[in-house]
Order: sequence, then structure tokens, then C-alpha cells
Amino acid sequence: MMLPGSWLLFIGIALVSFLVQWNLKNKFKKYSKMPLPSGMTGRDVAVKMLQDSGIYDVQVTSTNGSLTDHYNPANKTVNLSEGVYDGNSIMAAAVAAHECGHAVQHARAYAPLTMRSKLVPVVTFASQWMSWLLLGGILLINSFPALLLAGIVLFAITTLFSFVTLPVEIDASKRALVWLSGSGITNSYNHSQAEDALRSAAYTYVVAALGSLATLVYYIMIFMGRRD
Repeated sequence: MMLPGSWLLFIGIALVSFLVQWNLKNKFKKYSKMPLPSGMTGRDVAVKMLQDSGIYDVQVTSTNGSLTDHYNPANKTVNLSEGVYDGNSIMAAAVAAHECGHAVQHARAYAPLTMRSKLVPVVTFASQWMSWLLLGGILLINSFPALLLAGIVLFAITTLFSFVTLPVEIDASKRALVWLSGSGITNSYNHSQAEDALRSAAYTYVVAALGSLATLVYYIMIFMGRRD
């Protein structure tokens, strides 16, 4: 049963999350129509940023889908969605540079990225079991409260992961914007668009982290109030 005010909290978070995602998709469409003066594609931008950063052991590949761009530290690949990989827009350049920012973090042993990478196996395990433990814990809260506590611990790990992700994403965007400006990929006419695009993407991680924290607090309140 929802605690007083919980419905409003979760509806509010869901609404904000929807608006942030909607805004990001709109920005993606808008800035994807603004071509780079140089005509460079997202792949070209990624390769150049990696080379300028002295990184030659990272491959740039194309991946299916939209907004599926990511850096994989396990096999050292910058994976760009098709629209970014082949696109020659401000958005493509910003996204490609951002993902290369993660590759630079990896090469420089950026502490938050190292911590996030170490958390991945634990978070994978937690994600597989926490929903079952939380559900079972709520159903058996009076007879077996330890089950809910175990679920809360696993959920706390995923929440920690969400917050560790924030500085990783923000720093990657900062590295990308500094390089885009310094290398001349963006200029005084279009740099603000690249900055706006990456800022919109960062908001999605902020909302996700806050939503995870609010949910964690909700489960803790259920556990603390089990004797009431």
C-alpha cells in the first residue's frame, strides 16, 4: 500500500522523466538538422578526438537504434547509433565527442568511471534479484522482514550506481565541449547548440538518479514502519 503522499511523488517523478525524455528527443531532431560546416560525420569526429587525445586502441563502430550510443570499456569500443555514426550534424558531433569523452576517462583512469565499472557486476546481480526480494519482502513484511531488507540493500546498490554515473556523464560532456571548441569542430555560431544538446542528455541521468533515490526512501519507510 502506498504511503501518504507517495502517489504524488512517483507521479511527479514520472512526469518529469517523461518531459526530460521528450525534450531530449526534440533537441536530437532539431540539432540533427544543423549540419557541421566541415561536413565531418560522427565517426570522423570520434576518430579525430581519439587521435587528438593520443588514443589509438579504441575502435569506433556503428550500432542499431536511436540514442543507443555508448562507450564499452570492456572491449574499448565507441558505439555510435546509425544516425550519429553517419550524420554530419551538430548533434552527431556532440554525441560522438561525448562518448569519446568516456574513452578518454578510461585512458586517464578517471576515478568515478573506474568505480562505476567495478560496480557493474554487482549492479547486474542486484537488478536480477531486487524486484523479487522487494515484492516478497512486502508480502511477508511481518513474518520475514529480513527479505525486504535484503531487497532494500540491493536497490541501494543500484541507486549508488545512478549517482556515481552523474559525475561520469557530466565530465564526459565537459571534455567533449572543450575539445569540440578547441579543435574547431564547433564555433561561436554553433557551440551553444552542442552544449544545449549535451545538457539535455545529462538531465535524463539526474532525473533517473533522483527517481531511484525517492523509490529507495519509499521502501525504507515501509521497512521502518512495519511495526506500526
